[in-house]
Amino acid sequence: MSVPISPIQLPPCGDCAADAEWLEQALLSWLNTEYVPEAVNTAIAQRAAQVYRRQRLEGEHDLGGILLALVTELQQFDFSQSFYSEFAVANAVSDLLLRRLGIEPCCGAG
Repeated sequence: MSVPISPIQLPPCGDCAADAEWLEQALLSWLNTEYVPEAVNTAIAQRAAQVYRRQRLEGEHDLGGILLALVTELQQFDFSQSFYSEFAVANAVSDLLLRRLGIEPCCGAG
């Protein structure tokens, strides 16, 4: 019998604008490092940070809920000039947030 994965709750957002700015810069760095830097990466990082900020301001602390909101809302983004998709970006955001909490994404909380 499989054991469900416990939800991961982010700490309350003290300064959501600063958190979103951190995420935008961290995601942009990841996007530019993972493949080749592309001009569209800035717009992708900005849009993902906007979605993240709004979710946090609306009281969303569940990482899974934020991940789903990112996938849903980034479906409206034009990824035709990018190597990435909404799923890759949402997963990268999740990994960045987990690492910021000290949790290695591949291995869990330990």
